[in-house]
Amino acid sequence: MKPDRLLNLFCELVRIESPSRHESAMAARCRTELEALGFTVRFDDSAAQTGSDTGNLIARRAGDVPGALVLCGHMDTVQPCAGIEPVVEDGVIRSAGDTILSADDKAGVAGIFEAVRSLVETGERLPEICVVLTTCEELHLLGSGALDVSALPAGAPCYVLDADGDPGTIIQSAPCHCTFTATFHGQAAHAGVEPERGNSALRMAAQAVCHMPLGRVSAHTTANVGVIECDGATNVVPATCWLSGECRSTSVERARAERAAMDDAMRTAAAQAHGSVDIQWRTDYLPISYDEHDPLVQSVVTAARAAGLAPRLHASGGGADANILAGRGVRAITLATGMANYHSRDEYITAENLEGTARLVEQLILGARK
Repeated sequence: MKPDRLLNLFCELVRIESPSRHESAMAARCRTELEALGFTVRFDDSAAQTGSDTGNLIARRAGDVPGALVLCGHMDTVQPCAGIEPVVEDGVIRSAGDTILSADDKAGVAGIFEAVRSLVETGERLPEICVVLTTCEELHLLGSGALDVSALPAGAPCYVLDADGDPGTIIQSAPCHCTFTATFHGQAAHAGVEPERGNSALRMAAQAVCHMPLGRVSAHTTANVGVIECDGATNVVPATCWLSGECRSTSVERARAERAAMDDAMRTAAAQAHGSVDIQWRTDYLPISYDEHDPLVQSVVTAARAAGLAPRLHASGGGADANILAGRGVRAITLATGMANYHSRDEYITAENLEGTARLVEQLILGARK
């Protein structure tokens, strides 16, 4: 592994603007990198489902020895991501401007590329390597949701390089994710002339939110309402109000109970105000959980130690592509890359953690040999 080359590659990747649904420039650069390393690269037809300008990238490199593994990351980023300029100071990489850094997930992608390149250069006999880089991960995992998992080597472990925490951190469990959109219906009226004739849909929605169990509901469950919106103007009693929110839990049963509580709060608020509400729920992905003695977890523990890292098990409050893939029978687990303060202008990563991620991937590849 060559630290300077890795750092330069990472800085090159973060300069490529690739917000969700606009990953084509990043996809082209990744294709060039992987083909130079001996991979056969193709893009699936998921764009028709995700609305992206490219499909998921699926690359496979034939093995020299028995064994196979899947290395997964995502090509999209949140915004603001236009004009990212990385600045390296005292071993820490940050964005110079009013943007994110996009270490989420370009640190994972750079780590995969450098690890493979390093092993190829040393002449190691390698197992089959499949690299999957998804689109629209930041949009409730749409890219992996549209991925045909039959394109992956059957039974191979899948390591998703996409979490905060020092390299060596293993996401042992992650929650399911359920989202709702509710439409409250009331009666419009002039707010100054005859407000009595109105029935505020906004008031219904506000009452519903006030009576929902929100925040950290329990050790395993969270809930949030993030969007409330009305039509009309300040001088109109709003006839319609839209509410959007979510709940997460490592337990499907607890998620169902939280959904029911939020649902009840909305229906009760509408009924008490003599209005109505339409509610649509969607389960975006299911929870994932592994025992610490699971062979998949232990393969990462072994690789981390071989890479000079301290393995650590962690329960995450967020989902990743591993949630989708595991729900479809793939042995997928999420691993940390060292990114910090992600999804913000304060995002950063250390060069040390970039290097640790690349060393970890090297050992995962070597450990997949049979």
